[in-house]
Amino acid sequence: MSFQESPRPTADDELFYVQCRAAYLAVFRSSLANISTKQQLCRVMQQAGRNPSLATLNKYWTPRTSKLNFDDFCNILKSEKKTDENELLKAFKKLDTSGDGYITHSELEKALTNRGDKMTPEEINALFSLADINKDGKLDYKEFARLFVSTVEQCQMAAMERLEADAKLKRQNFGSQSYSPPKNIEASTTQSQTLETPRSDGDCSAKKGNRSSSRSSSARSRRSSLSNAIPMTSSCSKFSNVQEPSNLQDWQHSFMKGCFFVEEDGSISSLQYQLHLPQITDVYLTIQPVSLSNKADKSDWMSTDTALFVLSTGESKEDSTLICFTESKDKEKYVWRGELNAGIYYLLPFSSGCRLKKSSRKTDTFHKSKKLVYRTDTGELDLTPELREVLSEIFEMIDLDGNGLLSLDEYNFFELRTSGEKCDKDAWAVCKENFDMRSNQLTRQGFVELNLMEATEKDGDPADLWITLEAMGFNRMLELVEACPFQIDILCESVQPLLHPIRLDSGAKLLNQAVYKSITAKGAVKPLKGNDNVLICTYQGEHRISSLITNKTNQKVTIHVNNEPCKNCCNNRGMNVFALEVSGRSKMVCQHVLPLNENLDWTYNCAETILPSIQ
Repeated sequence: MSFQESPRPTADDELFYVQCRAAYLAVFRSSLANISTKQQLCRVMQQAGRNPSLATLNKYWTPRTSKLNFDDFCNILKSEKKTDENELLKAFKKLDTSGDGYITHSELEKALTNRGDKMTPEEINALFSLADINKDGKLDYKEFARLFVSTVEQCQMAAMERLEADAKLKRQNFGSQSYSPPKNIEASTTQSQTLETPRSDGDCSAKKGNRSSSRSSSARSRRSSLSNAIPMTSSCSKFSNVQEPSNLQDWQHSFMKGCFFVEEDGSISSLQYQLHLPQITDVYLTIQPVSLSNKADKSDWMSTDTALFVLSTGESKEDSTLICFTESKDKEKYVWRGELNAGIYYLLPFSSGCRLKKSSRKTDTFHKSKKLVYRTDTGELDLTPELREVLSEIFEMIDLDGNGLLSLDEYNFFELRTSGEKCDKDAWAVCKENFDMRSNQLTRQGFVELNLMEATEKDGDPADLWITLEAMGFNRMLELVEACPFQIDILCESVQPLLHPIRLDSGAKLLNQAVYKSITAKGAVKPLKGNDNVLICTYQGEHRISSLITNKTNQKVTIHVNNEPCKNCCNNRGMNVFALEVSGRSKMVCQHVLPLNENLDWTYNCAETILPSIQ
């Protein structure tokens, strides 16, 4: 993970993002809308001049995808080039067996029903009727290719003209790119457009003399809720407010491992845990990122912030209430110490997403994939050494109790993560007969053998292996970029704590409620100017600042957030200027903010503005 300042965009970059905007708004009403189906992804890619195949769509819209946003769309277009007339001609020439520049109906039907994304006879007839320009029963594919590309260009030009003509659309913020209307607009879509330079999450301050605003003068004149600057000292100069007990080695100890995963929509998920305390006791609990055995201590994810929320269990999950959460930090450990009554508690791990974020693996590394399987001298399939090493790392990630073996429950957490299905006891018995097990638990070697068997059953096709690897957070270079292994330690002065992992159906909802409660319980609340029923609550912790928006009105509101005055800050939104839509009678986390460099002081200074509704 890199937090270095982004380079200034070139003229080509600026034009690219303008074209992305135009294509997106030709399909969606707002930049805040998400692509929610594969069909919508296909439409917006076609509007951008791409002609995606089913395989291409499946590459970006996997079974785990629920939505894609504008930034995702831009990243896809960077990888998928426009449909080129020469490429179309090359494809058609392969079908032109006679070489006369024409394709007959039968040749086209044979090609489109036997190769690639197969079409139905009805679809082929409809295509041929459109493509048979001269109505002579033959397709002049040179003319067809020219008209196809021309039509694409006309669609893009119309989308650009619509963007330029609609002042409301220009006021919108699109992902991490802010739009400034070009000074001179000409009819040609190849005219270079002007975009405000995107800034990094580093030192966000900029000199007034050389910074152009992305907002119009009327927008700048709107009243906003300006947060007072909050200076924060560097982590290296702080001492934890929670001191480790001097006799901690005598306390009863229980630990459990886990892992944060970045989901397709950018959210972060993990297992939840249940803690049982048989009697009242003083408790010292910690959560921290951990390295894998064959990785350096300073792995990328070791800088990931973590927290642990402790909830009481009520008669129903909805009755659970927040008891405490880890606010202090001791090096990589986030800690809490206090007294807990006898009972059962939910432990909900949390990471803000400021440093653990969705990567661009589907675009930047898709064409640089590591090899997963190969054939030996005897012709048998085997896993590459690189894959064996990664599978060993995955074994560590899912060996939750750290005993060097996988129980059925631990293996099923892995199965649910990667395939959505569970292994029953009968299937587990079959595993016992075929793979290395000990005490009815799968060994590391047995786990690798199981994956080899699955690759062999697919005759070396690595597709399923890649699904597993990507679900576990690895990219095509076999780097762990979308996951962070962690460990929870519970130490009790007078009783043995009982800790085990669980999967709560309402886990995400409970965690959101706990985060909301932690912010409102200890944060400062003030209304946004212009609407006393829209509140911003800002929590200032020792190492993290979080803000929550509460909309008490019945209407949806759009909040413009500007972090440009911040210094040495990074946030979970991944951008300094963005907009949020908050539904009526609801709450939403505005952002979490951390220091970009923990060894330096940092300043939080954010302005929130209520934007007028766009009809």
